Amino acid sequence: GYIKRTPVSEYAAQSKGGMGKKGITTREEDYVVDVFTASTHDYILFFTDTGKVYRKKGYQIPESGKAAKGTNIVNIQAMIHTRSIEDDGRFLFMVTRNGTVKRLPANTLKNLRNNGIRALRMEEGDQLIAVRETDGSQKILIATHDGMAVCFDENDVRPMGRDAVGVRGIRLRQ
Repeated sequence: GYIKRTPVSEYAAQSKGGMGKKGITTREEDYVVDVFTASTHDYILFFTDTGKVYRKKGYQIPESGKAAKGTNIVNIQAMIHTRSIEDDGRFLFMVTRNGTVKRLPANTLKNLRNNGIRALRMEEGDQLIAVRETDGSQKILIATHDGMAVCFDENDVRPMGRDAVGVRGIRLRQ
């Protein structure tokens, strides 16, 4: 649940036989989920487990050194970074714990407020588990905890508005 911003200048190519450098301090049970390179003017979208989305510019994330653990953020399930939120044919594909999927045009999130907006309406007890950015021509693979999986074209799921619940992506056993 920690996030931080570190300048690229802090990192250098490792020499042959080098030891590498620590990029973040973590506790025993903690691990790094996502690392990406972005401009300070890029937008970063934060999705909570309840389906709400928040937006920040890169420079609004506190800068820390390589050894620091960062700033605590709670209930964030997914992060997407993007240069701009325009009508350029990109989509956000969301999957919930109960197997519901939703395909949302990315430009529907261009008018975000500081207190966030609902990107996905969910049934009681459901939880958002993944959000991925797509270009409209991807194959989607959803796998369950028990190793069952389904693969389909993303165009099999029609684009929906923010208030839509979504459609069944995979049917789960009890």
